[in-house]
Amino acid sequence: MSHETDPQDARIKRSLAQKLKHAEKVAREKAVKEREKFRGLQIRPTASFFDDADSKEPGEDNWSGFGFDIHPHVTFFSVLFLGVFLLLTLLFQEKAAAMSSEVLGWISSRFGWFFVLSANILIGAALFFALSRFGQIRIGGTKARPEFTTPAWFAMLLSAGMGIGLMFWSVAEPMHHYHSPSPMFPGMEGYTPEAAQAALGVTFFHWGLHAWGIYAIVALGLAFFAYNRGLPLTIRSIFYPILGNRIHGFWGNFVDVLSVLATLMGLATSLGLGVRQVNAGLNYLFDINISPAIQVTLIVVITAFATLSVVAGLDGGVKKLSELNMGLAGLFMLFLLVVGPTVYIFSGMTQSIGFYFANFIELSLWTETFRDTSWQGGWTVFYWAWWISWSPFVGMFIARISKGRTVREFVLGVMIVPTLLSFLWMSVFGGTSLFLQSNGIGDIVTPSLENEATALFAMLEFLPWTSLLSLVGIILVTVFFITSSDSGSLVVDHLTSGGKLESPVPQRVFWCVMEGLIAGVLLLGGGLETLQTAAISTGLPFTLVLLLVVYSLYIGLKQELFVEDSVRKKLRDVREEHRLEEAIAEVQEELISAIEDSNGSPPSPAKS
Repeated sequence: MSHETDPQDARIKRSLAQKLKHAEKVAREKAVKEREKFRGLQIRPTASFFDDADSKEPGEDNWSGFGFDIHPHVTFFSVLFLGVFLLLTLLFQEKAAAMSSEVLGWISSRFGWFFVLSANILIGAALFFALSRFGQIRIGGTKARPEFTTPAWFAMLLSAGMGIGLMFWSVAEPMHHYHSPSPMFPGMEGYTPEAAQAALGVTFFHWGLHAWGIYAIVALGLAFFAYNRGLPLTIRSIFYPILGNRIHGFWGNFVDVLSVLATLMGLATSLGLGVRQVNAGLNYLFDINISPAIQVTLIVVITAFATLSVVAGLDGGVKKLSELNMGLAGLFMLFLLVVGPTVYIFSGMTQSIGFYFANFIELSLWTETFRDTSWQGGWTVFYWAWWISWSPFVGMFIARISKGRTVREFVLGVMIVPTLLSFLWMSVFGGTSLFLQSNGIGDIVTPSLENEATALFAMLEFLPWTSLLSLVGIILVTVFFITSSDSGSLVVDHLTSGGKLESPVPQRVFWCVMEGLIAGVLLLGGGLETLQTAAISTGLPFTLVLLLVVYSLYIGLKQELFVEDSVRKKLRDVREEHRLEEAIAEVQEELISAIEDSNGSPPSPAKS
């Protein structure tokens, strides 16, 4: 009996599989035709996607020659704007510094609320996409699988979160807030236990879920439209549901030019902070003067090393440097965790996480409206603009490593894992400095207020092996400078080459040099305040772009869900029909068997 059942079961399964395969193809074709029209640039077609639009290769409209392969409109307008900006800043350095202060104050007072509200919209949209039915959509289609294991993916997300900013602000920011608590906490005095808790809590807020929610939206948009719609990996592609073929014209060029400018200014801000910290470390170790001239010289030297990394290529240059620096940063943090106030660090982190979530709503929506202060412009507004300007850079990196993840896994992984690492890093460095300051072991607040770049080295002075740790800190910031410049040139080069993944080395070298040049000019034009103004000024218009990204991404995900729902419904119907057919066939067999048993022999054919 079993010998008869096995072949029969196999036949049934083969029949069902053939029916399901055919039904999926027919249902998907039908659903794609019936959904709201979406005419993508089918570059790498997959079996799960159908599109009747004409194909268009990345870089199809490029100009090539003299070692360059560029999209003319995006490149020329970006370079023209940057050239005019840099020239005016160099010619009028004193006026540039004064103007930066005025622009920073004006944008913060007029549009601070807009940055605050927009950041909350972006983090809300990211959670909505993850926790709604959109969360079940898989990046790359239903048959796509992750290219990296989950631990490896998390490790790469962590590498995206580590950088110059964490090195620069991990001691300086908590010390600032400990000295002068945010006006959001009326009556709170500095140098108190309450101020210490608020200092770490506010630092967590600036480096937490909002930053990674912004990155998640951009990364999700890039990944979805690249892997599920076959579009080039550029910001303009995200707007295809809204603009259609117009992304190849003025509006598409406009979006990519804004992306280039925002990315370059965000990078320049980070590079400027990094070189100031390197200068401070060299001053501590070797008594080298702290001055814009020295910092510009350092930019030239470090940019030269970054250029060598660009020439070495992705695998030979930035990849090896990134792996080396991540390992060194991890050892650096672990050493401080062991030799520092370990229990205080973990206790402070736990309590500060509680403070962060307990005050999350008020922190997220506070706009300084009813206080005659200007605190928020230099902190929250600056951070939100900085993260927004960095979002094409970080988003593109995350998109390229996340194919095969579901939207839910993608968003929650991007938002939660790097946030927890940032909390740990800030707790180790910021917590150690708070412990030393609050217990009277050392004064770290004063050097932090005089020059934020010296804060890390002021804290290391009260730990074992001070000189060695300071040298490690300088090396870390320098290598972060090199890898950020190298990776940034890849992203900018990608945006200015019409979405091509590979482009000539001279072109990447050009953008690498341009990043260093912008950072140097901004430092000459006013230092930290000018860097902050550059990030906020480019972040403001790009915030509007990101709000439109949310709407366009919603349309794209809605279309994708319509197709997948249609396919699932058809497959469910086919399974039910198959079960019904098999049940009818089984009943027929039982009836025939019963008739045979009752007659004792097969029924004879009827006579005419």
